[in-house]
Amino acid sequence: MAAEQQELAPSPGDGLRSEVEVGPVTPLPPRRWRWAWTAGGMVFLAAGLIGVVVPVLPTTPFLLLATACFLRGSERLHRWILTNRWFGEYLRRYREGRGIPARTKAGAITLLWASIGLSAAFAVESWAVRVGLLAIAVAVTAHIAMIGRRRGRRPEAVHSRS
Repeated sequence: MAAEQQELAPSPGDGLRSEVEVGPVTPLPPRRWRWAWTAGGMVFLAAGLIGVVVPVLPTTPFLLLATACFLRGSERLHRWILTNRWFGEYLRRYREGRGIPARTKAGAITLLWASIGLSAAFAVESWAVRVGLLAIAVAVTAHIAMIGRRRGRRPEAVHSRS
């Protein structure tokens, strides 16, 4: 019990206070390696932010890698990325296995098909490349649609059996 309370307590003096549980506290690696993990997290964070506006570059894997690097390199940055107002909820949902909200999935799939459709129609002359783009769009659509789907009974059904 005391260990659980210690995990949720904010680090003194870091200026970040949050009601959000950011997961179990893992011992940080030796100080000589923390800078490398933090630097890697910054690189992956930058790539993820670029991926927000560049359709070919994936955002989620880079943000997940940044989160993992910050977990090992900086408690403060790890807490920051998980409580960030723009993508903190998204990362927490993904990490907890709750997946992506339906509205976000619909938006991602719409943008995916719009960008690949426009590219195939106006930027690509080769039919082989057009077919390849179509295959990629189908595969990514299937992947996005499957994220967060749970098999078995819904939680409401389990709780309604009183």
